[in-house]
Amino acid sequence: MTSSLDLASLLCSRLCHDMLSPVGALNNGLELLADEKDPAMRQRCLDLLEQSARISANKLKFFRLAYGAAGGFGEQVPVEEPHELLTSLTSADERLTLDWAVSEQTLSKPAIKVLLNLAAMGLDSLVRGGTLAVGAERNGGQTEIAIRASGPRVAFDENIGKALDGSLAADELSGRTAPAHLIRLIVERDGGAVQYHHGKEALVLGAMLPDPEGMIG
Repeated sequence: MTSSLDLASLLCSRLCHDMLSPVGALNNGLELLADEKDPAMRQRCLDLLEQSARISANKLKFFRLAYGAAGGFGEQVPVEEPHELLTSLTSADERLTLDWAVSEQTLSKPAIKVLLNLAAMGLDSLVRGGTLAVGAERNGGQTEIAIRASGPRVAFDENIGKALDGSLAADELSGRTAPAHLIRLIVERDGGAVQYHHGKEALVLGAMLPDPEGMIG
């Protein structure tokens, strides 16, 4: 059994791992800018700094919603928030395309966390580019979430799948598999379900979460 402290540590490790590259690029860019005299190269450095700063900010916003308490929102989060985040993350790579098909105006915080973490798994699987399709709707007192990552040679770590279905031993959890473990804990707590299917050219991830008590719509 993984304690909440262990899980927090693993998620923190994942956050630090993902932030290392853009923050390191900021540091390198500043060092180059300090020594560069050519105006054209200085402008190039500034452009790279701006890009790295934007990527860093977008990743932090993502982690805030995907891992954190999402302060500033009530129990319902506008879907434009995850939409904007995933748009920014996919637009940073010209090989990626986002297909957004979420009809709701808002979703519960647990549903937003599950959607973003599943979408991140989909993005990670598109190592050679492709399309990330994101769908969600409320139906019959529950929220249904569907993520499909399609492209050439879609990759998926089997340990992430084991973390999703609960068959990965607690001592085998890592920063890489912690988000999948978090999803499983959320859906189990709320009486929902999560499933996945990995093929050569597509990874499909889905989850169902009962609507919180008192939720209207």
